[in-house]
Amino acid sequence: MIDSKPIQFGVNWARKSAIWPMTFGLACCAIEMMATGASRFDIDRFGAGVFRPSPRQSDLIIIAGTVTLKMGPVVRRVYDQMPEPKWAMAMGACASTGGPFDSYSTMQGVDRCIPVDVYIPGCPPRPEALLYGLMRLQDIIMREAPSAYIFESDGTVRRRRSFDTEEPQIATAAPDKTEAAA
Repeated sequence: MIDSKPIQFGVNWARKSAIWPMTFGLACCAIEMMATGASRFDIDRFGAGVFRPSPRQSDLIIIAGTVTLKMGPVVRRVYDQMPEPKWAMAMGACASTGGPFDSYSTMQGVDRCIPVDVYIPGCPPRPEALLYGLMRLQDIIMREAPSAYIFESDGTVRRRRSFDTEEPQIATAAPDKTEAAA
């Protein structure tokens, strides 16, 4: 019997050490995200310093700023173009919960259109908060099973979002309000 723990550790270590983020800066939080890539904060030490311009070259999308209802389908389309494995961060109060903008045009959290792995609070969050969120994402990646991806016969891929210590559940989108009430 072959022990798969060292192989799982090696694959997850490689994934967490080479995260290629894609910038999706929509408002003031994007300035703080750009500052994180500068030499003072040095996001390169986490293996995430090369911000990719294309979703097909990245595995992390950082939603930084206010997402409007018109922008929601665009965010979803860009997220769907990313290859698996992929992760998402909501940076700032506006991306996480809509922030102070409780209006008809503001989406009250980007998790209504894409599954979010890490929420970074603040208005706008400091670059240190983004680095802390990146470290928490690396912890999530290290706990994931590399075989957590389910390949369907039509070419779609779903990720089983659970860890070794939890019950397995398959998530393809953000939870519905009716499921949360049940």
